[in-house]
Amino acid sequence: MIKIAVTGAGGRMGRTLIEAVANHPDLILAAAIEQPGSPFLSIDAGSLAGLDQSCVSIVDDLNDVIDDFDVLIDFTAPGATVSNAQACARSGKKMVVGTTGFDASQKAAVVAAAESTSLCMASNFSTGVNLCFKLLDMAARVLGDDVDIEISEAHHRHKVDAPSGTALSMGRIVADALGRDLDEVAIYGREGQTGARKDDTIGFATIRAGDIVGDHTVMFAAEGERVEISHKASSRMSFARGAVRAAAWLAEKPPGLFDMQDVLGLK
Repeated sequence: MIKIAVTGAGGRMGRTLIEAVANHPDLILAAAIEQPGSPFLSIDAGSLAGLDQSCVSIVDDLNDVIDDFDVLIDFTAPGATVSNAQACARSGKKMVVGTTGFDASQKAAVVAAAESTSLCMASNFSTGVNLCFKLLDMAARVLGDDVDIEISEAHHRHKVDAPSGTALSMGRIVADALGRDLDEVAIYGREGQTGARKDDTIGFATIRAGDIVGDHTVMFAAEGERVEISHKASSRMSFARGAVRAAAWLAEKPPGLFDMQDVLGLK
């Protein structure tokens, strides 16, 4: 059995990850971590996730359980993920990273950890979303510069980064396929007298409301027709299943940086 640690264990995604680990035939939850001061410390992680089985008590320091697991799954916050990646690199522990919202230096620090251990990092671990990534590359290459491209995304009211990491990944895939630099052509929202749309821009629209788990649509619009590639998540379990699939896959891999496209064999 592959021993898994989940950090952010008391959060919505953390609890879903614990359930997904429990449902995977080749994985076992060996550690659960929360931030210092969390009300969930010392609580059994299985009970917190609504499972009928006991797992492990939640602790507040990754280093206290660093010898207890093979792969850490982290869907927390950029600063915490950087520290966790560095700890895993020092100890040779593998890591699945689903955190988004990194700045350039934080992302570089996480990527650097892959020099010492195997690390799978993705903006979205849903199998369906990763299939959409592949379809977007194909659509952009076929439709080319004859279409206007707009990306819309919607998430729950608690999400702190915008646009979502998934939307940015979608934009980068499309831009790369068209030979554009997303940093130069992205338009993040419009207001007032914006003038006519420039042909090479890629627009982003963001919604934050209620309990929306995650909706993404990329529109390729031409005169007389449009193609839309959409993914709508109704449960966090779609992300959690992908993350535990990645953890099982990563367990046999040498040091290096991987993503969900590698896990699914889509590259």
